[in-house]
Amino acid sequence: MTDPLVIFTPSGKRGRFPVGTPVLTAARQLGVDLDSVCGGRGICSKCQIQPSYGEFSKHGVTVADDALTEFNAVEERYDRVRGLKTGRRLGCQACIQSDVVIDVPPESQVHRQVVRKAATDRDIVMDPATALYYVEVAEADMHDPSGDLERLETALREQWDIDGITAPLSVLRKLQPVLRKGAFKATVALNRDHNDGKHRLIDIFPGFDETPIFGLAIDLGSTTIAAHLCDLKTGAVIGSSGIMNPQIRFGEDLMSRVSYSMMNKGGDVEMTTVVREAINTLASELASEAQIDATRIMETVFVCNPVMHHLLLGIDPVELGQAPFALATAESMTLDARDLDLNALNPAGRVYILPCIAGHVGADCAAVALSEEPQKSKDLALIVDVGTNAEILLGNTERVLACSSPTGPAFEGAQISSGQRAAPGAIERIEIDPVTKEPRFRVIGCDLWSDEDGFAEATAGSGITGICGSGIIEAVAELRIAGLLDPKGLIGNAEQTGTARCEATGRTNSYLIHDATADGGPRITVTQGDIRAIQLAKSALYAGARLLMDEMGVDTVDRVVLAGAFGAHISAKHAMVLGMIPDVPLDKVSSAGNAAGTGARIALCSKAARISIEQTVREITKIETAIEPKFQEHFVNANAIPHATDPFPNLLSIVDLPDVSFNTAGSGGEAGGRRRRRG
Repeated sequence: MTDPLVIFTPSGKRGRFPVGTPVLTAARQLGVDLDSVCGGRGICSKCQIQPSYGEFSKHGVTVADDALTEFNAVEERYDRVRGLKTGRRLGCQACIQSDVVIDVPPESQVHRQVVRKAATDRDIVMDPATALYYVEVAEADMHDPSGDLERLETALREQWDIDGITAPLSVLRKLQPVLRKGAFKATVALNRDHNDGKHRLIDIFPGFDETPIFGLAIDLGSTTIAAHLCDLKTGAVIGSSGIMNPQIRFGEDLMSRVSYSMMNKGGDVEMTTVVREAINTLASELASEAQIDATRIMETVFVCNPVMHHLLLGIDPVELGQAPFALATAESMTLDARDLDLNALNPAGRVYILPCIAGHVGADCAAVALSEEPQKSKDLALIVDVGTNAEILLGNTERVLACSSPTGPAFEGAQISSGQRAAPGAIERIEIDPVTKEPRFRVIGCDLWSDEDGFAEATAGSGITGICGSGIIEAVAELRIAGLLDPKGLIGNAEQTGTARCEATGRTNSYLIHDATADGGPRITVTQGDIRAIQLAKSALYAGARLLMDEMGVDTVDRVVLAGAFGAHISAKHAMVLGMIPDVPLDKVSSAGNAAGTGARIALCSKAARISIEQTVREITKIETAIEPKFQEHFVNANAIPHATDPFPNLLSIVDLPDVSFNTAGSGGEAGGRRRRRG
């Protein structure tokens, strides 16, 4: 225990290593996804890492400035010749000296993340704030003392009925040469504010220019940043991508990041800087993949939870970490892109941030409301956006309630022993035979199940690397269905369950899914600690939903909508077996895909939608889970799988859950157990 503790993010994997161990060696021993092709000679630069310093209450460590060895000659040469980003080190050269938190940036990861928050099809009435206008401007004249900008204003008023524009200095500098290049014919990009109706000149091009202009709809989540590149004339999504939020190295959940800001002077500035850099990187990559000029991206819409909202804006989130959880502002905001250091986009581009609903219910929840419109639903709809911080809406035409629930990152595959982000090779689906107790699974990037012919060949490239969020949820539910996990969340031992796949791990048991150690691969298990992490996450989610139902005075809902990445990748049956959502007929559970991202796209494409959501959020009633006395009671009852007290008649009419009990004394629970149905 005297060896330094090394914690890798975003994977969350950790271990102790002797002083002097290279970071790359530690990463390989822990199975961390850190690339290297030169054999650790400091040539390829694939193993770049970003150490973080300061106090990390979430991890229980304080990282000293000398936690890694100083730059050596190899790193200095590489930095001099090819350049290293500020704060970056080469994992093959930097050696561990004391406790340290190390982030593995996306470009250093072997398996690139799969965007699980893909855009969903949606008909949107196009009414964008930013659009192109062709004008013919009166030429400069000795007898007319007006300037070029004023004559452009006149042309817009006479030809487009647009009265009055403002122009930032960056555009004003290029106005005269562009007008003369186009013989005083030009195409201008104007952004119209939906509140005051004023127009702002974003860019100007010589002559008639029908090259499309674009906008970015960005869902800035605690764990993942997802972006959709949209044509501002047609609304078409021409590219989608996502990256891990680099702030995860400062804390996996929101309160950890608030705590980091409290305990480390300038910590909020650090987190603001890294997330803005990540957004610029994501925007540049999207523009490159779409083969467009990034300066044609003229508007960006953000949706995010309140802590991400404040850190994006450069506001210290400390007040969000303590009652009464006050926001600096809950109103929508319209800013210049340069205010947020978004230098990868058009320099005069505009940014719109949706309004927040309350202290812990942010613009992402507002975006879900914009996309799913619970206020227009005749039946009672529960809309759950599952993530590190879950947003929950319950409502109909009479009333809409909202809350957030701190589920933590387990649903994203973090805090899970074999967990990883969604990438090729990650287990995303699993089934366990209730008789043989044997698993079969599917991994991202392959359509075959593991027991089908050709699976080994099809996955040879990616390997089987770990288990992602959707996979761990299905794994826990399948363990319960197969009688290997009791309602309290205990995994039975080999004797109790009748399978050697249930292995003793200290004082608890684990279930072995896949063992590739003979070929140098990983050993993928579900541990008792994994079960506990999922229990805590799903209990917080269910308790939040139950509080809204209490406030509404109901014990059941008519339908459930799963939003976010999980909505599209988890079956309703597994979610209900786990007890993530209340009991309803399975055909009343639907997926909304990335509803927050869809809401961002709607706001990007429609000024009317911005006006609508700004009015809607004022009519939503916020329930604060942190101060509700019944939250703890609901949380404790929801620890059971699926639930300690709430009946699940719809689920139990179609799924048999074994009546087993695996206590620490080893009694109860014959192999397989006795199956029962509860009405």
